[in-house]
Amino acid sequence: MAWNFNDNAPIYLQIVSTLKGNIASGAYPPGSRLPSVRDLAMEAGVNPNTMQRALAELERSGLVNSQRTAGRFITQDAEALTRLRRSMSEQIISELFARLRALGMSDAQILEAVRQRTVRPLNDRLEC
Repeated sequence: MAWNFNDNAPIYLQIVSTLKGNIASGAYPPGSRLPSVRDLAMEAGVNPNTMQRALAELERSGLVNSQRTAGRFITQDAEALTRLRRSMSEQIISELFARLRALGMSDAQILEAVRQRTVRPLNDRLEC
């Protein structure tokens, strides 16, 4: 996994965001064990304390749970995973609308463009 950090937000929050994306997408399936703090920190190129802080945040949000001596695991709570995907999709949609509005498109034009994109034949989508 490629870890790309910027100066716009604290690194631990960027790690949280990346891990949430991996959980939402299924890269870390429900019930799967996460790599150790040390392994994740090494992979991301960050201090283990920074990774620990990010994982603690994921635990607080209910997406990850610790099992004593066994490590950290992705939640199997389907409702929590649905909420995560909904929240992330709402954020992406908001960003999309903001960017397209900045190009001068109205909400109606944006919705029509999305409708047209989603009803295109499957073959057209596969060629993209």
